[in-house]
Amino acid sequence: MSTLSFPVPLSLSPLRFSAQEITDVVELYATNPEYVRAAGEYDPEDIGADRVEADLREEAGTDGCEVLLARDDQGRLAGILCLLDRHPTDGFPWIGLLMVHGSFRRKGIGRRLAGLVEERYRGEGREGIRLAVLENNPAALTFWSALGWQEIDRRADRQFGRPCIVMHKQLT
Repeated sequence: MSTLSFPVPLSLSPLRFSAQEITDVVELYATNPEYVRAAGEYDPEDIGADRVEADLREEAGTDGCEVLLARDDQGRLAGILCLLDRHPTDGFPWIGLLMVHGSFRRKGIGRRLAGLVEERYRGEGREGIRLAVLENNPAALTFWSALGWQEIDRRADRQFGRPCIVMHKQLT
């Protein structure tokens, strides 16, 4: 991939589940082996497209959830976002996943995607937003903390029972 200039223009669009989009998402996951290992959902050496597609279809099919792809001005996949509009327990919107393609890392893409999500929910008059960071992913904890997110709880995630740090960012 060529050298990128900052800032990289981004567009967000819903995942439509085309074969090319799934291929792009599998590549994005493959460029993040540390996260894939920490999450334990996929083998970082063999990330199956069928399984990724099935998991994302389940995510997108959940009431109030959406999967968004971030692309640069050349159409390259820069990141993926999974958002939940209203958590069933606390009513807050949640970021279920924010992952940046490895070739776009350290270029402000993650920060910009987080900002777009915050801006969206702030514009809707939401008080705050939440997410969970896997305890075995200290880089993610550092990233979110640097953006002003604060730890509010520690508990297992609902789907896999992995130890997580629940973080909150006040929007109002």
